[in-house]
This record gives sequence, C-alpha cells and structure tokens, in this order.
Amino acid sequence: MALNASYGLAMALRMASTRKCFYSHALLWAAITSVPVFTVSAQQPSSLSLDPSKMPKLGTVDPRYVSYNIEMVEITGGRFWKPYKSAVEAQGADKSGTPPDANQQVGMNPNLFQYRPPIDLSNPRLRKLAQELGPSYVRVSGTWQNSTFFQNNDNPAMAEPPKGFRAVATRAQWKGVVDFARAADDRIVTSFAISPGARDTDGVWTQAQAHAILDYTKSIGGNIAAAEFMNEPTFPGPGGAPAGYDAAAFAKDAKVFEAFLRKESPQTTFLGPGGVGEGVSLAPAGMPAGMAMKLLLTDDLMKATGPIFDAFSYHFYGTISHRCMGSMTADKALTAEWLDRTDTGEKFYADLRDKFMPGKSMWLTETAEAACGGDQFAAEFVDTFRFLNQLGTLAQKGVQVVMHNTLASSDYGLLNEDTLEPRPNYWAALLWKRTMGSVVLDPDAPKDQPFRIYAHCAMEKRGGVTILALNADTEHEQLLTLSKPAERYTLTATALTSGQVLLNGAELKAEADGSVGPLKGEHVRSGVIHLAPSSVSFLVIPSAHNESCTVN
Repeated sequence: MALNASYGLAMALRMASTRKCFYSHALLWAAITSVPVFTVSAQQPSSLSLDPSKMPKLGTVDPRYVSYNIEMVEITGGRFWKPYKSAVEAQGADKSGTPPDANQQVGMNPNLFQYRPPIDLSNPRLRKLAQELGPSYVRVSGTWQNSTFFQNNDNPAMAEPPKGFRAVATRAQWKGVVDFARAADDRIVTSFAISPGARDTDGVWTQAQAHAILDYTKSIGGNIAAAEFMNEPTFPGPGGAPAGYDAAAFAKDAKVFEAFLRKESPQTTFLGPGGVGEGVSLAPAGMPAGMAMKLLLTDDLMKATGPIFDAFSYHFYGTISHRCMGSMTADKALTAEWLDRTDTGEKFYADLRDKFMPGKSMWLTETAEAACGGDQFAAEFVDTFRFLNQLGTLAQKGVQVVMHNTLASSDYGLLNEDTLEPRPNYWAALLWKRTMGSVVLDPDAPKDQPFRIYAHCAMEKRGGVTILALNADTEHEQLLTLSKPAERYTLTATALTSGQVLLNGAELKAEADGSVGPLKGEHVRSGVIHLAPSSVSFLVIPSAHNESCTVN
C-alpha cells in the first residue's frame, strides 16, 4: 500500500491497541538479534529434462511487465519508512518527543520514519540505472498521493498545503517525473487526490486537481499511460479519505472519475479498483482476539462500481514488515508456503476479476517482500527467489504488469537510496529484462519446492527460449538436462543474507555513471547442467527453434 501496503494497513494495526507497541518492538528486536538458519532442502537432487523447442505458448505479458513505483512522498519530500539499521536504534525511543509530520498518518510511531528531501530525478546515475530497466512503467502514487495538492503554478512550494490536504507537489516536481520517464523509457501510472480538500462543500469529489495534473502533463509533452482513481480504497480511512467512506462512496467517486477520464484523457487505461490486504492473512501471529483489521472488501467495491475499469488492478504483499508487527524472517524466505503466497493472492483477485470483469487483464500495481517498507532481508539475495518466482508464476497466470515497490526507497528498494547501489533484486530484474521476452511458455515442469522452472521466448532472439531455473534448496544441487546448448547466467551470493550478488562467480557492479554494459553469459553444451544450491539461473537457448517464438 503505498505507505505501503500499506499505510492504511499499518495504521489499522498500530491503532488497534497500545498493547501492540510492546509486541512489535519485541518482534523487531528478535528479528534483528537472531541469525537466520536456512534449512530448505530436498530429499535428493531433482533431475528434469526439457526440450525448449516443444514448449507451447501460454500467453503474453506487457513488454513493460517488470516495472516499479516511486512514492509520491519521494517526489514532494516527506517521512517514509526508516531503513532498519536506523529503525532499530529508534525502538523504545517513543519518549524522545519526535513530533509526527503533518503528512504522516495519526497513530504511527514517528520514530519508524525518516524525512527524505524530494528525490532528485535528474540524477544521472539514477536515470541511467532506471534506463537499464527500460522499457517500464513508473507508478507515482501511494498513500500520500491521496492527500497531495498539485500546485498548478510556477511559484515555490507553498509553506502549508491547503485545508484538506497534507502535502504539496509543485509543477517543477511533476515535470521532474515526466522528464525522468522520458529519459528512462518509462510510461507514467498514477492516481489522484481524494482527501477532503479535493471535494466541494457537500463532500463530493471534484475533478479540479486531476484536471490540473492532466493538463499540465500534456502541456509539457507527457502523458498518463494508466491511472487508478485512488490508492488502495480497501483502506480508505488511513488512506486519507473522508470519515465514513464506504463502497457506495467509492463507487460514486469512481464513476465521476471515469466520465472525466474518458473525456479528458481517453488514451489512459483506467485501472481499478486497486485493493490490498486480502487473499492472504496479514494479521500478526498471536494478535489478540477482537483486534482484526477492518477494511472495505474488493467484492463490495466491485458490486458498487460495476465493470467500469479497463483492467483489474490489485496490490499484494505476502506479509507486513516487523515495523508493523509482522513476524516474517529470512529463514522462511525459501519455503514453499512463503513463495506460494503470490499464487494465493492472485487467485483471490483473479476470482473477483472473473466474477465482475471477465476477460479483462490484471495488473499488479504495487508489490514487494512486505508492506511497511519491507523487512531487512528484502535488500538481500534471499529475497531474489521470491521476486523471480513471483514474476514467473504471475506471467504464467496472465498478469500483465508487476510493479515493484520501490525503485529507491527504504529496505525494499531496488536501489540503496543513499548510494544508489543496485541491490540483488535490481540485478534479477535486469536479467529478466534482458533475457525474458513477452511470450510466456509452458515448460511442463512441476512447481514443487525447492526447484522451480519458468520459460519465455528469449528477448530479441528469433525462435529462442529462455529458461529461468530457481534452486531454493540450500544443500543440494539440481540437475537439468537440455536438448540444446545455452548461454548461462547464474546468480549466487557468498551468503543468502548478502547484499551483493555474483553473476557466474563474479560480483556485479554498476559503473559510477550507473551504466551496466553487457552481462556476460557462460556457454554450456546440451546435456546435463548442474544447478548449485541457492542459485538462480537464466538459460538462454538461441537455437531452440520454438515456433511460438518466431517474430515477423
């Protein structure tokens, strides 16, 4: 959720009872002081034979399938999730007198956040690293966007936002988004303000703010590729909506917005409803009875709106971070139960899509390891298995776009926000972009933990196939027999909790200017390939001669 997954979810948990503050601190301390023990292992190595030439086509995904978020609070500057090394020091410091920010949800411990100045989207290194991931969508939204005022003039940012808003975005800041998207070969996805300030005296949502952003974007040569009406309507109160906001209110607003969007920006894909917090349980283990989270149901939202959206969007987090009382630990990160939560969440929302919007595509517009900034291991190699498994399985299910949260903020950022050094998931995304095309194939391979296989037509190689092999077994190698030779790109790390990743044994590093250059593969002959424990391999097979992969 963009404060994420959510600010709404985070606040709902934090406000339920003061008893939970002690509970969350205890969980966080336990997580930091414990040493992960990885024991995921198969009884014996798996042996699998694959013929890439005969893999049938399952479908296609958007060419910008792997995409990312930049939070609106990063654009305007504000308090976002504090990285864990700092957050740990802040535990128990509630009496320090740190005041909550005006643009911070009530009920949240201020020490869990840290202020960031507006992100410099003109930074050449940041732009180059983003460009390496292109083409992508960049979603600029999040919980803060629900209450951000767009100052539609060229004056410096006003000192205080207008009544009913919590933050201010200037023309210069939004132009930075448009220029960044152009430089990185991105297309912009966003949402709009829905807080009391965006409404008339009767509380009815008005199009003034949305109109201003669309008009200004057009005036500087940009466009909005897709938009959700608001961020995460399943948590409206914590998300800045008026008191008492319900499914009927959302439907009324969304229908007004639809008419506006069709007229003013008909090329923009209308995404919705964009719910979060369903499909898997995010409530912390041991949460006292009677403290369950309250949220609007996507089922009720869709009943109220009807099929007004062009594509069905949802957000997904397998858990909440320790900041918000979650209990996920790195030693569980390779288990089938954890990896399969993506499928559970997708099925929940796909069933709703089929019920209310049959035949429409699905977009996952916000996701990461955990809501509330991610756990510390979200920045480590161990999370790469979740990330790539998520991309592989959702592509097989027809999800068109997956937007990772975030590009460069907090622990789940693809880049370290201070140094802009790529993290393991950045390299995983880059290899996906360079090797996996938009045509999804069926490898006819079991998805039993710990060995998982996915396949796509190879990027820019006529008739070629790329196989993604995940060996999450920490003790045993796996055996894969290929009928054709391949170029092998294997990611490993000196430890699963490492923030650095190796490609075929050599550490991956970006240049000072953010460029990466060609990633060198290792040629392997047809026959048996040995896949090391705790490794990820992209196997590009140019001579597969798969008829589904021929391009006119």
